[in-house]
Amino acid sequence: MTVVDAHQHFWNLETGSYPWLTPEHGPIHRTFEPAELIPQLAAAGVGRTVLVQSMDSYADTDAMLAQADAHDFIGAVVGWVPLHRPGEAAEALERYRRHPRFAGVRHLIHDEPDPDWVLQDPVIEGLGLLAAAGLPFDVVAVLPRHLEHVPVLAERVPGLRMVIDHLAKPPIEEKGWEPWASLLARAAACPGVYAKVSGLNTAADAATWTAGDLRPYVEHALEAFGPERLMFGSDWPVALLAGDYAKVWRETNALLSGLSPADRAAVLGGTATRFYGLRDAPGHTRGAAA
Repeated sequence: MTVVDAHQHFWNLETGSYPWLTPEHGPIHRTFEPAELIPQLAAAGVGRTVLVQSMDSYADTDAMLAQADAHDFIGAVVGWVPLHRPGEAAEALERYRRHPRFAGVRHLIHDEPDPDWVLQDPVIEGLGLLAAAGLPFDVVAVLPRHLEHVPVLAERVPGLRMVIDHLAKPPIEEKGWEPWASLLARAAACPGVYAKVSGLNTAADAATWTAGDLRPYVEHALEAFGPERLMFGSDWPVALLAGDYAKVWRETNALLSGLSPADRAAVLGGTATRFYGLRDAPGHTRGAAA
């Protein structure tokens, strides 16, 4: 089995613009590039990653695709196109789809002033372009309102595959449960919706979190989605706000230790391989998008 980290980032503060990334972000307010991640992947036995956009810009997407050209461990890139301008988005998708590792689209919807941004008619039209192209949409669900949108999108954009990043950031630190649990289960009832077991450490107490703190939330996700619709992601380097790559990897394995070998393999690689159509090497595809 090829282990896949289905959610990681790179950014360069000298060559790119990331307005959300301010000095208040402490240890992640600096440049992060492949050379720093490679030894950490090797130590964990991770063979492939999904590189996910960090800014709603062509420059960020172009930089990620260039990194994918230079590094085989990057199996897929989730980039950005202006979904709210569907005509322009169609042109951008035509261009980006020529790259064999362009595998999906994300928009930082949680940074939009309108919490219902994703439900605007132009955005729905843009998402329809993704469905027609067979490209999935990474959903950034920070507010309960964002998670409420997922079943609505599933109904309004038939055929659109979605993946909820970071299990929609459950209220782990405050040991909360609702409305997160019910909204996640409602989203999971849509067969084309998947989710990432990622970014949970930064939803917990940064200094003291362990697998035990995350377990109720991951078990709920396993019950709602099943392993075949869940995928592991490190959320590196954002993960450095509450630990490091090694701790995220260690505690994730502790969380999954009770699963059967087949189910564990799905979460740690199989699901992401199918969902994003990852390639083992240039010219060889392990699995078709599901």
